[in-house]
Amino acid sequence: MIPAKTAFRALGPVVERAFSALDRAASAFLQPRRARGKLLLQTYVGWGTPHAVEVTGRVLLPRTMRPPQTGDPRWRNFRNALRRLFSREVGGIGVTGTLDGLHASAVSDFGGYFTLNFEPAAPLSPGWHEAALCLDAREGGATARVQVVAGARFGIISDLDDTVIQSDVTSVPRMLLTVLTGNARTRSPFPGVGALYRALTHSEQERNPIFYVSSSPWNFFDLLLHFLSYRHIPLGPLFLRDWGAGILDGHGGHKHAVIERLLTRYPDLPFVLIGDSGEKDPEIYAEVVHRWPQRILGVYIRDVTEAHLDAGILALRDEIRKAGVDLVLAGDSLDAASHAMSLGLISPDGYRGVLASVTRNT
Repeated sequence: MIPAKTAFRALGPVVERAFSALDRAASAFLQPRRARGKLLLQTYVGWGTPHAVEVTGRVLLPRTMRPPQTGDPRWRNFRNALRRLFSREVGGIGVTGTLDGLHASAVSDFGGYFTLNFEPAAPLSPGWHEAALCLDAREGGATARVQVVAGARFGIISDLDDTVIQSDVTSVPRMLLTVLTGNARTRSPFPGVGALYRALTHSEQERNPIFYVSSSPWNFFDLLLHFLSYRHIPLGPLFLRDWGAGILDGHGGHKHAVIERLLTRYPDLPFVLIGDSGEKDPEIYAEVVHRWPQRILGVYIRDVTEAHLDAGILALRDEIRKAGVDLVLAGDSLDAASHAMSLGLISPDGYRGVLASVTRNT
């Protein structure tokens, strides 16, 4: 008998193509009508260097959802999840942005996505900036947080599902129940993860940038952003995926592409890679180490699978150790914090913060 997860993956591309075709057909019919209505300008977290910044976002029809509450019933969360998944995008809309006196413009594509590229004549200062965006010849605007990176000691690239936020990706039924019936305030982080990431991003008076890479669709961006804020987990650019673009068929290609972009954009910045054992993070990160051995300071894999599945990860650990990089199969955030402190990536105070958080929440 074919395992349920294998069958699910085999059917995934067929389901995605069907949903994508249905969505595109509906969009083609509704597009002229949407363009006449009130629109929502959704901005994502921008990122870049002092010399080049990218701000992305999406033009959508508004959806009615009240702010999430801890006591919201599952049926309301499920309804909101469907509203996110079946968003109505608007293409062909001009978007203009301003960042520190610089101007850029773009036009939304068929999926509603747009990208603004800023290339300042004078370098931008490292740290957080704010870009103001508006729709051309329409009411409504939005702001976007922008992370400009320069002079940092190292960066962090982290998965989200079952690395930061508990998602049960090793079980498709539990994962769907968790993702579709929870909200930003009811979804749970792993104990100590916020303290660990705060310790990594604030090292010796420096602000080290963090980047999140996930297979979750862009439709859940607002939920994930609210989750990070509510749980006091450091903000960073999120690299998600387009709904229907292989969303059910793993995230290896997507994650590889994002990591390559980050390593190329920041050629002098070493990175720490953080993921989990639920899918392919160990294999993906091992390949990154082989390609960029001098750029990776350490690999932390949260152990969320059964013990008999750990042998392959331990073999990868021995393999990449030959490149001078440690892979830590961490039972909890404290295991990762202990190793990070031994490398000088976090301070003893940071370690004690993780210890207190893990103790308090376990």
